[in-house]
Amino acid sequence: MSLQGIAMLVLGLTVVGLAVMLVVALRRGGPVANESDDAEAMQDRLWLLAESEERYRALVEATTECIVQRDDRGRITFANEGFAAMLGARPLDLIGSAVQLQILEPGEIAQRADGVRQVEERVLPVDGRPRWFSFIEMPVQGTGGAPHWLRAGCDVTARIEAARSLDEAKSRAESANIAKSRFLATVSHEFRTPLNGILGMADLVLETGLDAEQRTYVEAVRTSGKALLSLVDGILDFSRIEAGRLDLAAEPFDVAATVEGVIELLAPRAQDKGLEIALDVSEDFQAQRIGDADRVRQILLNLAGNAIKFTQSGGVGVVLAQTADAIVLSIEDTGPGIPEERIPALFEEFEQGDGSASRRHEGTGLGLAITQRLVERMSGRIEVSSKPGRGSVFRVILPLPLASEETAQRPPSLRARKILIVAESPFQAPYLARRLSRSGAAAVIVPNVEAALDALSGAGFDALIADRALGDGDVRRLATEARRGGVRCSLILLSPFDRREFGAPGAAGFDSYLIKPVRARSLFDRLLEPGVGSAAREAPSETRPPRPAISASVDTLGTNGRPMPGRGRRVLLAEDNPINALLATKALERLGATVTLARDGIDALAAIEAAPTAFDLALIDIRMPGLDGLETVRRIRAREAEGAPVPRQLVALTANAAGEDERAARDAGFDGFLPKPLDLKALPGLLEWRSQAA
Repeated sequence: MSLQGIAMLVLGLTVVGLAVMLVVALRRGGPVANESDDAEAMQDRLWLLAESEERYRALVEATTECIVQRDDRGRITFANEGFAAMLGARPLDLIGSAVQLQILEPGEIAQRADGVRQVEERVLPVDGRPRWFSFIEMPVQGTGGAPHWLRAGCDVTARIEAARSLDEAKSRAESANIAKSRFLATVSHEFRTPLNGILGMADLVLETGLDAEQRTYVEAVRTSGKALLSLVDGILDFSRIEAGRLDLAAEPFDVAATVEGVIELLAPRAQDKGLEIALDVSEDFQAQRIGDADRVRQILLNLAGNAIKFTQSGGVGVVLAQTADAIVLSIEDTGPGIPEERIPALFEEFEQGDGSASRRHEGTGLGLAITQRLVERMSGRIEVSSKPGRGSVFRVILPLPLASEETAQRPPSLRARKILIVAESPFQAPYLARRLSRSGAAAVIVPNVEAALDALSGAGFDALIADRALGDGDVRRLATEARRGGVRCSLILLSPFDRREFGAPGAAGFDSYLIKPVRARSLFDRLLEPGVGSAAREAPSETRPPRPAISASVDTLGTNGRPMPGRGRRVLLAEDNPINALLATKALERLGATVTLARDGIDALAAIEAAPTAFDLALIDIRMPGLDGLETVRRIRAREAEGAPVPRQLVALTANAAGEDERAARDAGFDGFLPKPLDLKALPGLLEWRSQAA
């Protein structure tokens, strides 16, 4: 029952009570008529009114703690036991007085159009224990027509204190999140700054004349530095997610191209272990989606990278498919599998599939915890199935909406073609056969050379695909038999490492080669143009994009014969850390650039103002004492607006490599963004870009 309803009940009780007293008075003053029907009926109605009054009184007392009514001069005309008890008095003793409860703190006041007010107040009763009350105040008709005010209230101390506690907890949590974010930014910078020096200096030393033993030691330093960087990135990513500071992009991107790029990135790592890694994209897959391409890439890198890490033989297969409203990524491996009782703990931080002290693999166990949180942030889910000794399957379902209503591209038709695939392969060969079947071809897979020779002798095949992993002698025999049997196209499957060792496919009797993991486009290109892939015309490696040709002129070559894209280029480097400044300076000078060093933003602005001509490139660290990089570039852009010469390209250097840091840098006016540890291989591209733009 609402407080307003309670107040109306009180008013009704008052009227009933007055009526009862009036009738009693009339009966006492009137003639006695014991036998009168009217008197009996009146008596019955009085009993009913009394019972009704008692019921309403009990209801009001049970639902309302204090009730008080005052006349137009503030004097009490009615008070219940609850109100009187808070003043340490009896109700009758309060009649006619103007005593008030002591108000310690006013609260919210709500005024309604009908004149009723709802008031919250913190009051101090006679027992000395402060309490919050919510009162309803409404006008009632008093005796003589004068307006009275009825006030009825309930104790809401628990609700008010709970709400205030929640607000305080929320405020503390927000403050903690801000502090954690600042801590992450500081830690990220402090970790990456020395790592930049370690990895960068190791790269510089590796370019000097070292003997075999020295090179081994320096490469060990670089490998350890990269492992530490990966660990730092994992911890920072996890902390950023936990702090709620991870923002997701919602931009159109090609999911298939993103996944394909990750598979090619991981291929060398898999092939180093003697494993294969392969990708299959379903026939009806619509690749243009809206989401965060970087986070999808990170999810796949974590899952497929884990699969490679824990698999000792066989390989890893990735399947990209779709449902009505989501994409589905399945990552399957031939590893040791995961015990069923360990699966629920996989996604907890610092947990691994093998939690024993004798585990063979290092790591913090943060990768899957980060992956699950990323998937959940994208409103998706992740499922795991595994059988010990038979591998595992991780399935990620992400509801990424379509960026357009484009239809999936159908593969070219290879109808009526018969193709023999010779490979002992858990994933690549079946995926190739599946792609070929979708195009109308009949694909046959055999695991070894003997089975392949039998197949070639008994059936007419249009094409042969042989895996070099079978051995050089065996695949050459297959090529010879295929040519003798009239097979029109013979392709050899190679890893990038095989490509360097195997030599020209034409010399071994093959028409062309396919680099593993095989792209669908390359597969159909080779099969539809069977005579084009000889030694005279071979495809470039699919795992690395071809590098742009650099003219070997006197101006661009150094004394060691290496390209010098920075020849004649003037670079401003604003960096306060002496080791990082030395590293970047030496790297730029080796590329032929002339470097001007500034220790902070003030020095950088002074160098720009004093320069006779504009710098070709300015590399500016974001975190510097005095004047930071963001404010420095804002002032540079202000000079540009006034017509003063400024560097032709402004690039931010930062150890804070989060997405919001890059956005802040670009909003401030930077043209580019380079995270630390600094990738020295990125510097030639910057100098070449300036050269081409000039």
